Amino acid sequence: MKIEQALQELRKAKKRKFSQTLDLIVNLENYDARKQQINTFVKIPNPSPKNICGFLTKKTKLVDTVTKEEFDKFKTTREIKKFARKYDFFIAAAPLMSAIATKFGRVFGPLGKMPSPQGGIIPVDNDDSIKAMVEKMKNMIRVRTKEKTIKIAIGKDDMSDEKLKQNIESVLQSVEAILPLKRDNIKNSMIKFTMTKAIKLD
Repeated sequence: MKIEQALQELRKAKKRKFSQTLDLIVNLENYDARKQQINTFVKIPNPSPKNICGFLTKKTKLVDTVTKEEFDKFKTTREIKKFARKYDFFIAAAPLMSAIATKFGRVFGPLGKMPSPQGGIIPVDNDDSIKAMVEKMKNMIRVRTKEKTIKIAIGKDDMSDEKLKQNIESVLQSVEAILPLKRDNIKNSMIKFTMTKAIKLD
């Protein structure tokens, strides 16, 4: 089904009391997820609002901040998971990365929330660097392979079909570009809202 038709079909489903996320699901073939793992960021033309938190050496008004001195307030794995899910992205000052990995890595890693060189790590946490990284991350989404499927949240149901279509097309192009065999690695792609069934795209 063409993207425009698929979006129209998804909108016929029962309305929910919350804003649903639109997920793009890309199923892969001729691909070994263990040997060819992908964990990167791609730019999106119509971003939705992002909650961003910074692991920084000092407090700033530019972003929610957790300093190294505050790491100890996260006592349990459950508390760290709750903290991780509160934010879409985390940025970090490079000198803190080893301490972040030690304290949060076991939870953040599997959730795809660890700051990385591709997106999130700043050499020095001055205002200019923080501001630039926050702006960059607002326009990015993370692409990670999980087995032979990539699932990417690319928008919300309160966005127009045209903006969602642009996001889908842009992300599909970016995903194809980073796959080893390009188009030959893509078996099919589907879209769904949080509470709907998935619809396969042409």
